[in-house]
Amino acid sequence: MPDSSTGSTGNTESAQTAENTVDPVNAGSTGSAARPSRRAVLAATTAVTTVLAAGATAHAAGTSGAPSVPASPDDRKLRALVSRMTLEEKVGQLFVMRVYGHSATEPDQADIDANLKEIGVRTAAELLEKYRVGGIIYFTWAHNTRDPHQIASLSNGIQKASLGLPRGLPVLISTDQEHGIVARVGAPATLFPGAMAVGAGGSRSDARDLGRIAGRELRALGIRQDYAPVADVNVNPANPVIGVRSFGSEPQAVARLVAAEVAGFQRSGVAATAKHFPGHGDTAVDSHTGFPVITHSREQWERLDAPPFRAAIAAGIDSIMTAHLMVPALDDSDDPATLSRPILTGILREELGYDGVVVTDSLGMEGVRTKYGDDRVPVLALKAGVDQLLNPPSLDVAWNAVLKAVRDGELTEARLDESILRVLRLKAKLGLFKDPYASPDGVDRRVGTRAHRAAADRIAERTTTLLVNEDRVLPLSRRRQPKLLVVGADPASPSGTTGPPTGVLAGALNELGFTATALSTGTAPSAATIDRAVAAAREADAVVVGTYNVTASSSQRTLVERLLATGRPVVAVAIRNPYDVAHLPAVPAFLATYSWTDVELRAAARVIAGRVEPRGTLPVPVQRADDPAAVLYPVGHGLGY
Repeated sequence: MPDSSTGSTGNTESAQTAENTVDPVNAGSTGSAARPSRRAVLAATTAVTTVLAAGATAHAAGTSGAPSVPASPDDRKLRALVSRMTLEEKVGQLFVMRVYGHSATEPDQADIDANLKEIGVRTAAELLEKYRVGGIIYFTWAHNTRDPHQIASLSNGIQKASLGLPRGLPVLISTDQEHGIVARVGAPATLFPGAMAVGAGGSRSDARDLGRIAGRELRALGIRQDYAPVADVNVNPANPVIGVRSFGSEPQAVARLVAAEVAGFQRSGVAATAKHFPGHGDTAVDSHTGFPVITHSREQWERLDAPPFRAAIAAGIDSIMTAHLMVPALDDSDDPATLSRPILTGILREELGYDGVVVTDSLGMEGVRTKYGDDRVPVLALKAGVDQLLNPPSLDVAWNAVLKAVRDGELTEARLDESILRVLRLKAKLGLFKDPYASPDGVDRRVGTRAHRAAADRIAERTTTLLVNEDRVLPLSRRRQPKLLVVGADPASPSGTTGPPTGVLAGALNELGFTATALSTGTAPSAATIDRAVAAAREADAVVVGTYNVTASSSQRTLVERLLATGRPVVAVAIRNPYDVAHLPAVPAFLATYSWTDVELRAAARVIAGRVEPRGTLPVPVQRADDPAAVLYPVGHGLGY
């Protein structure tokens, strides 16, 4: 079972614009269902609408440190809903779970087998019936996200199955759609540059537009909670899990972009999620596979890590995700932040005044499983102040552990009610009680539209960063250098993108009038592969080489040096980390794209061809390879034409 929300490489119109959707009777099918009558939608939600006839609104008290306000009439209705729930139903509402399959009721046999093995149910509908989970998370690897109409149909099947149960409630469907290197919904949905690219652009307007458009598309698919944006400040170039998923290394710059993206997502009726509290930006350990320790002092945390989360809270963030790491300066118990009451209740709730939903990162990750067993982790997370328990490795173990903790008196039912009420408030704010379904017409009108794709291209053009341009190698000329060779690393493409990167880049250059040939050399080219690339380079007028996480001992360095020795102009493009430039000092022209998604590679091609000027500036410093204490290129460095 792959890990969840952090990503291993880990939004729309206002809620008032939600539309009627597919016929609940046919919602479990894989194709486009017919648009239902309003009567059909209301019939499917009778049990809820009798309690919430007017719908419920968000409970935003405390988001800026303000005192709690008296319960509104709608809040009283939500409390009445909670009072009618059985203990087992309450426990289920706390969980957000994966499930395999493209359909809620008729998944493929391989997905049925995976569900039986990992969850003990056959389908999403059975998962809801057995455990009454409050949320479901979509993954590409779980075969939840084949195409937009299928995703919408899956969402509708999930809602129909849950609402058809006694005292059935709508499900909060979520995913990790950070864009850049972590995206679960691929083309033809619109894919945007990732966070560090947006940081290189530095535009709050672009960040807000990204959130608004991305949210608009997610909502059309029935996804109402997105685990984005990443609010971590990436101050460690060796960070193996955050890196380009962060907006940058400057806390205030990150804070501004986090707040802008949050505003965009939530304006479109999708809950944004700032992650990973209290900050995952300064670690050399991946919390998927180990237990990171952040050694920042309390003062350093306040200065470096806290500002983006404060900004997200001030922007009205709907949910915040925890980090599976230890920060001794904030809690010296040796517990991960996910299980730390001093961090989640003492700092996040009491000091920062946050009263929204707190969701764990995936409970299947090693960072939260190192110290305690899978039966203790969910109980301790709830005691610490968590509201949603995300993707435990064994739902049966976790669900029964929480149930037992309440029956044994370790957790009170009132403590569960507190979290359930927060989750229900969020569902109400997102319009799930009034209209939980997705519409086929809405998919066609909103997902991957020409206007949305054009906006993604414009944003990407403002992010490409030119770090080196000796002797004005760039832009390349179709007249002087018509024949190009594109070589380099071809890592697996991020979800839903075309790939491989060399092919996408060569294709984009061909569309711009060059004759470009792609030759994949990989992240660790062999001597024979390098020889083949050098021979091809001698037949070209210029060479474009994509680099990926170059190190001092990487054979990618040998490839570039051999290409330079041919005498052909060489343009290097860092398709992930901009730090590659420090290991390739002889390259005369160097671009950073911060990801190898199609939208960023196409923008880089336009920069290479001179169709647009490079406008990005570094959102992180690049240290010297021979002296990491010295800065080679500072934050803000970026050349133009």
